[in-house]
Amino acid sequence: MSARSWISPVAERLRTTNPYVVDSALAALVLFAVSLQWIFPDEGDDRLTWQGWLIGAATALPLLWRRKAPFVTACAVSVATPAQAVYHAPPPDVMYGGMVALYTIATLGKPWQRRAMLAGWLAGVSLTMMHKEDPQPFEYAFQLLSVVCAYGFGVLARVQRAYTAELEDRARRLERERAADTARAIAQERSRIARDMHDILAHAVSLMVVQAEAGPVVVRSDPARAEASFDAIAAAGRDAMAQLRRILGVLKEPQAGDGSRRLPQPGVAELPGLVRQVGESTGLHVELHTSGTPRPLPPDTEVAVFRVVQESLTNTVKHAHATSATVELDWTEGELTVTVTDDGRGPVTGQGGHGLIGIRERAAACGGSAQAGRGPEGGFRVVVRLPAAVDREAALG
Repeated sequence: MSARSWISPVAERLRTTNPYVVDSALAALVLFAVSLQWIFPDEGDDRLTWQGWLIGAATALPLLWRRKAPFVTACAVSVATPAQAVYHAPPPDVMYGGMVALYTIATLGKPWQRRAMLAGWLAGVSLTMMHKEDPQPFEYAFQLLSVVCAYGFGVLARVQRAYTAELEDRARRLERERAADTARAIAQERSRIARDMHDILAHAVSLMVVQAEAGPVVVRSDPARAEASFDAIAAAGRDAMAQLRRILGVLKEPQAGDGSRRLPQPGVAELPGLVRQVGESTGLHVELHTSGTPRPLPPDTEVAVFRVVQESLTNTVKHAHATSATVELDWTEGELTVTVTDDGRGPVTGQGGHGLIGIRERAAACGGSAQAGRGPEGGFRVVVRLPAAVDREAALG
């Protein structure tokens, strides 16, 4: 078993344990360590007295409050340690309590407290060593290096703690941003599905209503035309069902072993069929004109073009009382301009509102723009400009 495999669980348990339990055990360990020098003295040294033991305890007991009051604890240990050294000459071999206090102040103290405590300990250790008989240079180096190392380990712990806190804060921010992105994606998908369902149902129902109103009028005088009207109603219903099934298919996970494939969404290539369907079903004279060189578009832009034309013609059938409509596709180097114009009575307040909002939302989602209003020669006109694939990213910003 590697050292890291058992050190990590121990460190994790120490972090989650009550701080006072850990600090009490640390203070007891320091008290035991400072007592050893007098319990088992070197030859010629004095044995432990109760006064010396109390001074040694003064270097350990303040560590109980080292996290709650690090600077006060460091000051108390800083006073007790030289007193211990002077009362029991020579000084203790290792400043256990002092090293813990320095580590704590370097980890938790304020900047001025850290600097003052480090300077004070370096000076205090040098002065205290002078009370020892015949101090050796290596003893000075050992004690001073102990001070610097304890302080350095505290600085490393403080930096590591700050780094860990920053990582945790960044992880929380990323989690919040991910949740916000997910919520936005869900809202956008719901809005897209709602627009598609509105466009499909509004278009199909409008065609069905027109045919249903015309059927009873000609059922006796022109049975063939009445039959064609009912066929048109059925065809519109079947087309709406197929498109709804196609849209709702994105909400379902594909079944394992199911060889069925989801039909593609309609695009620019389906516009002639849409124009023909509207003309045959409603009697509206609809023409489709294309100028420029057609080019491939992103899938969502393809769908947007089809739905814009579909919704515009639906509004014409429902509200404009028009006799003709024109659909124009103008391909240029950087964009496609879709224009739908009719010769009806023009915009009617309060009608077609949701459809026009959906047209603007579709255009904006693809990085384009939409305008709607009275045409130059009367009637109503919808103009939608959508960027080409090469300019799409720049248009979306």
